[in-house]
Amino acid sequence: MLELVQAGGWMMLPIILCSVIAAAISVERFWTLQPGRIAPRTLLAQVWGHAKKNEIDRERLRDIRNGSALGQIFAAGLSNAKHGRQIMKEAMEEEASVVMHELERYLTALGTIASVSPLLGLLGTVVGMIQAFTVLMAQGAGNANNLAGGISTALVTTAGGLTVAIPSLAFYRYFLRRVDDLTITMEQEASKLVEIMHGEREIDARQ
Repeated sequence: MLELVQAGGWMMLPIILCSVIAAAISVERFWTLQPGRIAPRTLLAQVWGHAKKNEIDRERLRDIRNGSALGQIFAAGLSNAKHGRQIMKEAMEEEASVVMHELERYLTALGTIASVSPLLGLLGTVVGMIQAFTVLMAQGAGNANNLAGGISTALVTTAGGLTVAIPSLAFYRYFLRRVDDLTITMEQEASKLVEIMHGEREIDARQ
């Protein structure tokens, strides 16, 4: 592996850096975007249980808010429930936009790496071919080692760029889909909370 990196020349350095950043983002997003951490399935029932017992005070709201991303949305709605259905809904929508921004954190960087890595590989290819043709013009076709060095740089950087780009793109699309699924789940749970708090819906016993 080290020999391949050395063969690729200095253009392998930004490609390796991209791979490290992409791996770090992927691990962080795998940990952060767990459904149980973002939108616990039992949270709605727990919140409604506290609401029926009039236990929704400032401390309880803080606990709900700090518990999960869905809890942030619920806390915003509960804080404004007394102002009516529409105000409660708007407060939750505003908080949801903040939560969505957090869920999508680093994904733009991951998508950028997926797009830029092949271009870095292509740039390395161009540099390698320039080196190869420069050797060919200066020394003729007899110096095969130097000529092969330029061609090797061209091929290794291309392979390196694609090696980084392909999994980065796959993880980027995967995390986008996970964020979409979590968003739909939180929207459904938020709508249920609004309806339950204003007597328009009964809590599901399976929650």
